[in-house]
Amino acid sequence: MFDIGAPELIIILVIVLLLFGPGRIGQIGGEIGKGIRSFREGLGGKDEAPKQEPPKDENPKS
Repeated sequence: MFDIGAPELIIILVIVLLLFGPGRIGQIGGEIGKGIRSFREGLGGKDEAPKQEPPKDENPKS
């Protein structure tokens, strides 16, 4: 249906770069990664909260 080649992808990437700027694109990529990770965890059935270690006492009593 759509025949998108390398020249078209380059044009699209240049337009996105001009619209958002390089810093914002990094943030968007990070947000997309977090969303995908959350989606995969949801599919895996991980209903329980991640286990956290108790806070370490920085000043132990001797």
